[in-house]
Amino acid sequence: MTTYKAADSKREEFRKYLEKAGVLDTLTKVLVALYEEPEKPNNALDFLKQNIGTGGPDTADVEALRLEVTELKQKVEQLTEENNELKAKLQQYEPSQEGEQPAEG
Repeated sequence: MTTYKAADSKREEFRKYLEKAGVLDTLTKVLVALYEEPEKPNNALDFLKQNIGTGGPDTADVEALRLEVTELKQKVEQLTEENNELKAKLQQYEPSQEGEQPAEG
């Protein structure tokens, strides 16, 4: 009888762990989505795999990353422009390498 209580206790502890971690909620949502699919997929396991992690990133994180991407694109554009200007200036001060003879030494 004690082994039954110990196993039952372990099961209950594991269930609480899964519930606290959000696993039960996520599985329930994915299974409900599968249930509500008008045309059931041929492979239910593939459906679960594809939909298990579709919670996506936090909206604030996405917005911060979009802002960072925009800023970095502007920075790249600015640096490219500056690089082209510096190359043009450098061309003014360096003699053309066309037609020059290599130095003999």
